[in-house]
Amino acid sequence: MTKGEKTKEAILRETAHLFNRRGFFGASLSDVMEVTGLEKGGIYNHFKSKEDLAFQSFDYAVDLVRNEITHAIKENRNTVDRLKALITIFRRESEGYPLPGGCPIMNTAIEADYAHPGLRARAQKAMDEWHHFVHRTVQRGKGKGEIKSGVNAELLSFILISTMEGALMQSKLYGSPKMVDKATDYLNEYLEREVRLI
Repeated sequence: MTKGEKTKEAILRETAHLFNRRGFFGASLSDVMEVTGLEKGGIYNHFKSKEDLAFQSFDYAVDLVRNEITHAIKENRNTVDRLKALITIFRRESEGYPLPGGCPIMNTAIEADYAHPGLRARAQKAMDEWHHFVHRTVQRGKGKGEIKSGVNAELLSFILISTMEGALMQSKLYGSPKMVDKATDYLNEYLEREVRLI
């Protein structure tokens, strides 16, 4: 990478962490300057605006999670084990990994809502990707004889993601991992009992 590319990546890394903890509206340009160690001009050499920085920081944060998921599922051949690996990623998000503040999609969705349509659209696109991953995994599992034929892929995707995102939100609200732990245990048991064929 060139020096400029390294600087841009460092800015994205720091602001992804900042925005994920404080949000786009909660983090000022002064906060961005503080975490990056750069002046305003140094930041805007790489980004058109704070909004552009927020968009690219969100994409960077989602890429971090996507990479974690990709790595986790590569270690599991069975499709149910791949779904369980996704649950493990959600659990790790509650512990501040791969970035502090929890799930970037949930955080952005809650903050942006109707206040920032561009960020909201990015969060929707990322969530659609997760639903598509679960749906595709279930369909492949049925084809391989690893998942029960009666399992509704769309419904399972909704239940799995909604349960974990809701548990992440409650764990964040109460400052306790209990909700995520309970949701993780429940979903893992559910996958073994109701979803796994072999």
